[in-house]
Amino acid sequence: MSKIILTADRPTGKLHIGHYVGSLRNRVKMQNELKKDDVMYVMVADSQAMTDNTGNIQKVKNNLIEVALDYLAVGLDPKKCTIFIQSEVPQLTEFTFYYMNLVTVARLQRNPTVKSEIQQKEFGRSIPAGFLTYPVSQTADITAFNANLVPVGEDQLPVLEQSREIVRTFNSMYAPILVEPEAILPDNKACLRLPGLDGKAKMSKSLGNCIYLGDTEEEIKAKINKMYTDPNHIKVSDPGKVEGNVVFTYLDAFATDESFKEFLPEYKNLDELKQHYTRGGLGDIKVKKFLFEVINKELTPIRARRQQYAQHKDEVYKMLFEGSDKAQKVAQANLDKLKHAMNIDYRAEFYKNKK
Repeated sequence: MSKIILTADRPTGKLHIGHYVGSLRNRVKMQNELKKDDVMYVMVADSQAMTDNTGNIQKVKNNLIEVALDYLAVGLDPKKCTIFIQSEVPQLTEFTFYYMNLVTVARLQRNPTVKSEIQQKEFGRSIPAGFLTYPVSQTADITAFNANLVPVGEDQLPVLEQSREIVRTFNSMYAPILVEPEAILPDNKACLRLPGLDGKAKMSKSLGNCIYLGDTEEEIKAKINKMYTDPNHIKVSDPGKVEGNVVFTYLDAFATDESFKEFLPEYKNLDELKQHYTRGGLGDIKVKKFLFEVINKELTPIRARRQQYAQHKDEVYKMLFEGSDKAQKVAQANLDKLKHAMNIDYRAEFYKNKK
């Protein structure tokens, strides 16, 4: 069975290293491993971003190009995958409308991811309908391209499961034409949900606790120096905890044995570093310096490519439009199949009977 991969990001800000280790790095790997009949779609989800930014559309518009630059900078290649804009594929809206009849408001309100996002954004009772129906919109995005694999962060698993439910409902009610998508998670558990620099549960653009892919060396260093560690590790001689220590969580996600050979050769690996920190005698400053070296090495070529693409934004927009045109044709073909399964392809049926 061919792989059809679909993944996306909301253009509400530049992408950060949580996106990188949680999904982007894996996307590039999958892109480069595609076989002849495999296909990969990467979507800038501007329509979904508008559901909670309807009063600030300019924010979404401005960040659309920023996300595209981040995609290209990490190594996503429009010659290998289709990068497109959600709102440029109007068929997705029609898919969403039909699927909304297959799920109840109560079920949407029970979705753990949706509930968490609603609480974080403090909507109270003023929840935008579009935001509440995000899982329905995601189902449309996935099925419009027959995607069977969806790279996601751990926090998005409940949304994907709801997409699977909608697919099963449609197949049962009409015809078994839709494929249930499977999630692809990062292999490294530390990458599943990278915490914010302040130790909060999630790195978030809205909370400002991120290291962005385009940050300068000085910005990265300043942010790492302020990172949350063990509040009881006051003196270098004090024993320290690595559990819940953001610096060590980030090292779990980024550091390799090669990192130690290059930047901290007195330790063979991360386990040795953790053991020293735990028993005492290792200061936070030294550990943070090492983390800076590791992350900065990873981001340096990404930052350079991003700066280069930023000088040619017209070409980036053209790439997005070409990808959107390609995506639109695929979505329309699959929408025709969907409407046929629902027995609402009136025009096609009418002219067929006239022959």
